Amino acid sequence: MKELTGGSRERALEYRWALPSVLLGDGGEQRPVRRSTRDWLVDIAIFLMTCAITYLTLPELEGEPRPLVVVEQVIGALSCVAVWLRRRWPVGLALVSGALSSYLVMVGGVTVAAMFTVAVHRPFKISGPIALFGMVTLVPFALLRRHTPIDSAEEVMLGVAILATVFAWGIVVRARRQLIFSLRQRAVDAAEEAKRMERERIAREMHDVLAHRLSMLSLHAGALEFRPDAPAPEVARAAGAIRSNAHLALQDLREVIGVLRHSGSGGDDQVPDRPQPTLADLPTLVEESRQAGMDVRLDLRAADVPAALARNLYRIVQEALTNARKHAGGAPVWVGVHGERGKGLTVEVRNPLEFRYGLRIPGAGAGLIGLTERAELAGGRLEHGTTPEGEFLVRAWLPWPLETSREDDA
Repeated sequence: MKELTGGSRERALEYRWALPSVLLGDGGEQRPVRRSTRDWLVDIAIFLMTCAITYLTLPELEGEPRPLVVVEQVIGALSCVAVWLRRRWPVGLALVSGALSSYLVMVGGVTVAAMFTVAVHRPFKISGPIALFGMVTLVPFALLRRHTPIDSAEEVMLGVAILATVFAWGIVVRARRQLIFSLRQRAVDAAEEAKRMERERIAREMHDVLAHRLSMLSLHAGALEFRPDAPAPEVARAAGAIRSNAHLALQDLREVIGVLRHSGSGGDDQVPDRPQPTLADLPTLVEESRQAGMDVRLDLRAADVPAALARNLYRIVQEALTNARKHAGGAPVWVGVHGERGKGLTVEVRNPLEFRYGLRIPGAGAGLIGLTERAELAGGRLEHGTTPEGEFLVRAWLPWPLETSREDDA
């Protein structure tokens, strides 16, 4: 997988270019094919083999009329040269050589090479009829060029056996190439999907952390603006909170950018994850909101929550408090967490639909969407909306199985 992460898409495209067009389902013969060093060696070997087969058929021309011998030699030489075109026009070469082999002797080697090429580079719906056509052309050759019925029958059976073997060999080579390409493409797609999911995870983490910090900054700044005549100790405390949250926001941003730079540089080392929150950090989160001037009440009735479940719970509460600061500044917020193993864990965050002080903080509307995705990925569900009592409610249920892994309980 590592060799597919850096420039993997480009290598896959190069590999795709090197494969025959019809092997990839294009169906056309117009695309030029780039020969690799291995392709050149194979082409040279097939050319030499074809020339050798053509040369070995010379004794069969003894006793034939001189004009026919000349035609055989000229067409045989030209057909050997035409083998170099087998990658570009395999179907045309197979049809022409098959038609000529219905009477001429020295085209047999080229017909075999063309049959193999068609089987490798074209799907069965094209190569199958061409193979059948090549076998049918053995009949007129045996009848016209052989003098006894026994020779004719032996010629036809031998030719059919040779063509069938070569055709089956080509089908096997084609299937192997398709398998290799599909595995490489699957690996490339898996690497791209892993990178995309990692980017989404980092983006979600950035949103969860920075939105919380920046909303705290806005809340403190709004309180200072709302009360310009506040006592000096309160102003100093608000300014200290702004400075502290700004420092924490910059630190979080620096860590996220560091992860992005590392992943973009193509390094192979594993990037350590940022320290993840647990259930024990939830009272600290609520206390930070209280220090920012929010009226938050926490009802926590759960213990020994697995780490993964506690992390999702923490992020849901964090985003819900951020939304409350954005859209209901100064309104009291109630946070309730309860659940047990085997029954699941439920978290509710309620706040009145009113805005008491400060400026409304604009949002992109992605917070609740991200929370819904987070809950669904964890196997749970999340709902949000206005209650008949005029409150905004965020309720999430997350599964808490009876048995969890050691990593979840760590």
